[in-house]
Amino acid sequence: MNRLAHETSPYLLQHADNPVDWWPWSAEAFDEARRRDVPVLLSVGYSSCHWCHVMAHESFEDEATAAYLNEHFVSVKVDREERPDVDAVYMEAVQAATGQGGWPMTVFLTPDAEPFYFGTYFPPEPRHGMPAFRQVLEGVGSAWTDRRDEVADVAGKIVRDLAGRELNYGGTEVPGEEELAGALLGLTREYDEQRGGFGGAPKFPPSMVIEFLLRHHARTGSEGALQMARDTCERMARGGIYDQLGGGFARYSVDRDWTVPHFEKMLYDNALLCRVYAHLWRSTGSDLARRVALETADFMVRELRTPEGGFASALDADSDDGTGRHVEGAYYVWTPEQLRDVLGDDAELAARYFGVTEEGTFEEGASVLQLPQREGVSDAARIASVRERLLAARGERPAPGRDDKVVAAWNGLAVAALAETGAYFGRPDLVEAAIGAADLLVRVHLDDRARLARTSKDGRTGAHAGVLEDYADVAEGFLALASVTGEGVWLEFAGFLLDHVLAQFTDAESGALYDTAADAERLIRRPQDPTDNATPSGWSAAAGALLSYAAQTGAEPHRTAAERALGVVKALGPRAPRFVGWGLSVAEALLDGPREVAVVGPVDAEATRTLHRTALLGTAPGAVVAVGAPGSDELPLLADRPLLGGRPAAYVCRNFTCDAPTSDVEQLREALGGVVSD
Repeated sequence: MNRLAHETSPYLLQHADNPVDWWPWSAEAFDEARRRDVPVLLSVGYSSCHWCHVMAHESFEDEATAAYLNEHFVSVKVDREERPDVDAVYMEAVQAATGQGGWPMTVFLTPDAEPFYFGTYFPPEPRHGMPAFRQVLEGVGSAWTDRRDEVADVAGKIVRDLAGRELNYGGTEVPGEEELAGALLGLTREYDEQRGGFGGAPKFPPSMVIEFLLRHHARTGSEGALQMARDTCERMARGGIYDQLGGGFARYSVDRDWTVPHFEKMLYDNALLCRVYAHLWRSTGSDLARRVALETADFMVRELRTPEGGFASALDADSDDGTGRHVEGAYYVWTPEQLRDVLGDDAELAARYFGVTEEGTFEEGASVLQLPQREGVSDAARIASVRERLLAARGERPAPGRDDKVVAAWNGLAVAALAETGAYFGRPDLVEAAIGAADLLVRVHLDDRARLARTSKDGRTGAHAGVLEDYADVAEGFLALASVTGEGVWLEFAGFLLDHVLAQFTDAESGALYDTAADAERLIRRPQDPTDNATPSGWSAAAGALLSYAAQTGAEPHRTAAERALGVVKALGPRAPRFVGWGLSVAEALLDGPREVAVVGPVDAEATRTLHRTALLGTAPGAVVAVGAPGSDELPLLADRPLLGGRPAAYVCRNFTCDAPTSDVEQLREALGGVVSD
């Protein structure tokens, strides 16, 4: 009996009709394995994972394979986006045992949830040095039946090894100038000067590292840091990783040149990159950065917003190519012939402008659209018409599937990005979209004890508790909304969440942070990872939100917790800067103060709005902003801040010292940095 039909995860629902007798992750599944005395097959993936779909079609939809699984195993299916704690624990085991990992992740467990054999994708027959999935099943089954003591010894050793891999916490000293300069030097060594980005293929958008580089430039004036950020952003925006028609970024580039992406589009990538490009524009005034920030924001609202106001997790890489086959990239790529069919006489212009060739840059003669030419582009109106017609024609193609699951953490990132982008560019509709998502998080994800649920779908709360990144990223989004809107309720909600971080996720003695709450389900190991991956780690995200909240409120316990959490950045920053970018960004904010800006004036006055926007556009790392009427008690920073000679005024403070208040926009801009004045 397949038990996935009533789950909220779209990934699990994709497997609800498999002939495999799937269980969701639950104590009952392991009880069943214990009762039957069989091992557990744990299969972990996510809905937009290409090879997850391949393995499902080849093996989990196959009647013979399913029958063998049902007889010899209890099969458990997990959505890694819904249960990042389960994924993290067993991925650590897979990587420790094999030196690599990925999804789909295939792990065989004892009924006590102890792993003893690992893998990722297994084909239906042997190929490329990989055994067939059926061979793996038979081998594991034989070992379980005939060599049980050996299996128990292996499982026990793995669990002991994992328990012994406790994080070597860096202590409570905060990173200083030396560590941040060392991190910049490390990034410079890994920087690809020809193509932008860091390292070789595959190349992932380094959004958190770019945020560090922008903040480091703002604080120190380092032109090298700004150059790496600006050039990387330009190369990505001109490459195939960026959707040149509809906006938004794919997950990563399979090559060093940003040409051919892995086509899935994730909410978290686009939220982080939308914010980064907005911050790049704030620092440089770049027209390209402005365009990409707005197009990415519009993509999220247009294609990922759910009817309930939240944002869906992802769009698939695969879609129907028009023949009934599901093919990666089919929705996005073009041949010269397809251009001619849509554009007629403008096809040659489009091919030259977007880099579409007869040979193709992808598969079967198709090309991924890019912007290869920096100069010599024809008139803007004609290009706009080409883009509009191609986008309309693409809209007639079968669209990629959408994972409608709302993940709290990723929606928090989207709230922050949309709120700031809307405020910077005079787009109140984007701010309203941010408020809508924040409202959903409060209504659906937050319970009466201010505890977060990890996911929801169709307005229905998921069963799984939020993890550290959920609390931290949602708090980050609420704090951004408080700065943009001046509404104190968002600061209050952020405080509720961060109080849980202090009580449930923080080690009282060391200040180290755990990914799961103290009262969460017990796994074979309590996950704890301070390194950034596709998103800021819960650890560094919490440090940032705690620091911002302390700056807004003066709450000393929250600032102390942020400083203690940054000890790990002192240890990791110079050694692995690519994997602790958000932590380095928070460290930049700490070194700068961060600055606290209170703008006081009638909320409907043009002078108040101008001062407020100028404050938001300041580049001082991690600066927090409060805006409100004189005498308002909405936000603590507004207390005891009168008008200046009857005029709206801005107060800038840091490290317990305040500048003289000012009503002069240029003086405020000079105090906070930033070059944008339009």
